[in-house]
Amino acid sequence: MFTLAHLSDPHLPMPRVHLADLLGKRVTGYANWWRSRVGLHRPEALAGIVADIKAEDPDHIALTGDLVNISLPEEFERASQWLAGLGPPARVTLVPGNHDVYVATKWGQALGRWGAYIAGDGAPPATGFEVFPTLRRRGPVALVGLNSGVPKPPFVATGTLGAAQIAAAEKILADLGREGLCRVVLIHHPPLTTEKHFKRLTDAAEFQAMIRRVGCEIVLHGHNHRSEIARIAGPHGSVPVIGVTSASAAAGSKYGRARYHLIGIERQPAGWRLAVQIRALKACGTGCESDGRIVFESGEPLAKAA
Repeated sequence: MFTLAHLSDPHLPMPRVHLADLLGKRVTGYANWWRSRVGLHRPEALAGIVADIKAEDPDHIALTGDLVNISLPEEFERASQWLAGLGPPARVTLVPGNHDVYVATKWGQALGRWGAYIAGDGAPPATGFEVFPTLRRRGPVALVGLNSGVPKPPFVATGTLGAAQIAAAEKILADLGREGLCRVVLIHHPPLTTEKHFKRLTDAAEFQAMIRRVGCEIVLHGHNHRSEIARIAGPHGSVPVIGVTSASAAAGSKYGRARYHLIGIERQPAGWRLAVQIRALKACGTGCESDGRIVFESGEPLAKAA
């Protein structure tokens, strides 16, 4: 049994900034944080989630973006320190979210600080977006990281993969499928065509067409700050698409209490069995408890879609 912890959207606390740092889109994001988000995302909730992950001691951790809020240099530096506390780069795989690319930034002052967590196996710390898609092999599991984060205008939170990244991912997934590995796709935006227009993945239909051709065993995403399940068509049955609640969600927030998913991956004679345990922060704030469990068998028909 291989265990994979999936968390997303920690939205670490916003630092105080100078007015000169808030040019352009950052103004609205900064105001929104202090008006509402500061109460939705609590550092003590995130600390409880991280403590439970460490107690469960999974084989690997997948983090699907939005560590920061408006892409300030100090946010990236703080997040790099938080990442070091979560685990070393060999045990944590990261893909960016839309808030991590809230505005265009210099790589070295931003995502470059997390380069070792982004890079694929055998590669140096990532030096730019061209590294995507990334690939990490961990035992029977292959983690394929995609970047859907692209700077967008104010009040728009859409994501885009682009034709080149989708084509590269298709080749990687096809090769991994021939090797018989359990293929886990990591992406921030849910690759569904039913999402709200201003939050959607703009090329979700193209992503789904690629999965119909080559398949994968599961897609993990964040962005919506809720634990949710969908399915898309694969070449041999449906593919589960699993979103997770924000790892810093306050107990009384509109997202409910903070959660992460602990996924047990086991090879079966006809494919893979993936048991997803939803771990939720206890009301007292100390430790987590099980909040449900869902089991997927690879190759399940679309008729079983939730």
